[in-house]
Amino acid sequence: MTEPLHDRHRAVLPDWLSLYYDEPLELTHGEGRHVWDAEGRRYLDFFGGILTTMTAHALPEVTKAVSEQAARIIHSSTLYLNRPMVELAERIAALSCIPDARVFFTTSGTEANDTALLLATAYRGSNQILAMRNSYHGRSFSTVSVTGNKSWSPTSQSPLQTAYVHGAVRSRGPFAHLGDAEFTAACVADLRDLLGHGRTPAALIAEPVQGVGGFTMPPDGLYAAFRAVLAEHGTLWISDEVQTGWGRTGDHFWGWQAHAENGPPDIVTFAKGIGNGMSVGGVIARAEIMNCIDTNSISTFGGSPVTMAAGLANLAYLLEHDLQGNARRVGGLLIERLRATAAQVDSVREVRGRGLMAGVELVRPGTDEASPERAAAVLEAAREDGLLIGKGGGHDTSVLRIAPPMTLTVAEAEEGAAVLDRALRTV
Repeated sequence: MTEPLHDRHRAVLPDWLSLYYDEPLELTHGEGRHVWDAEGRRYLDFFGGILTTMTAHALPEVTKAVSEQAARIIHSSTLYLNRPMVELAERIAALSCIPDARVFFTTSGTEANDTALLLATAYRGSNQILAMRNSYHGRSFSTVSVTGNKSWSPTSQSPLQTAYVHGAVRSRGPFAHLGDAEFTAACVADLRDLLGHGRTPAALIAEPVQGVGGFTMPPDGLYAAFRAVLAEHGTLWISDEVQTGWGRTGDHFWGWQAHAENGPPDIVTFAKGIGNGMSVGGVIARAEIMNCIDTNSISTFGGSPVTMAAGLANLAYLLEHDLQGNARRVGGLLIERLRATAAQVDSVREVRGRGLMAGVELVRPGTDEASPERAAAVLEAAREDGLLIGKGGGHDTSVLRIAPPMTLTVAEAEEGAAVLDRALRTV
């Protein structure tokens, strides 16, 4: 059944549209933390459509909101007043911690980051951008040009001039041997040196936890230290919260709050989980920044009534059921189990993460050399044992990415950890 569909896929879709697994899966339906394939086999989902099914598959509150809104009106564009869009913007602005916040909705994280770059360069009158090494911000022309992970950057052409800063990868690179305070000081010194050459950048764009990069993160407070330096130059801070927002890290509602000494970012981008599978992204910024665009602009599909209804229902469920707290508790348990396994498997270099974002970095035993072949083998073994996970990391996809829906139960965390234990030991 899947094989003919795979043939049809290859006949009409780009070669670079990659698929997981030697025998790709067709997922037909889901419920809670589980999905089923076209052959009726059930899987525990620890990747959520790339951290997008944030609460649960087929969450009744969301499916009901989508159905009811679709029965009224599906589309209108931003040329007309849109009650669900205004209501969701009000809630997000209040949660953002950004003073006098304005919200603009897009259809994806790529488009959200693209808009943030447009705002920053227009506001500051500069096309210079700072980004973090090993970063990923999307697949559009401008977001590819600020992506510091070469595996996802197909062209050197760019509308922006980008310089890359140390700091987002704690356990590799020239400062990895330093303690946290010394590591931060060295990265700040690197930033100061960078700012001393050339024109003043419009903004620094950074993921609090790098997603595609393999769930790497700096010591807490690094971006606060960066912001103090950036403020001396009038350079904005854009926090890419496409994967870290809405409480997934457990400790905080936004990833930037681990670096909050100098207040919130100037611009925050979001997407993925807020729509629980519906196509929702967006940008939050102070009014003076958001309103700096002095030309006409609209969005045909951003903020559509149906996706806004889904976002409202999903956000309400997340807050009412304290899914941030669940991510902290159950995610902590899951990472603890993974570290216990890692201590006995010599191909695991590091288990890192926060809340329900866990990365398991695999290497060739006895070395620091990335092992993408082992990561691929573990992905296959976990799938055979009924568990779906993701991959990512640096310049080689050697990190297992684990990010289940935030309603994950303790029993499901234990079940998934046991599957990963078997897969890692087998490989």
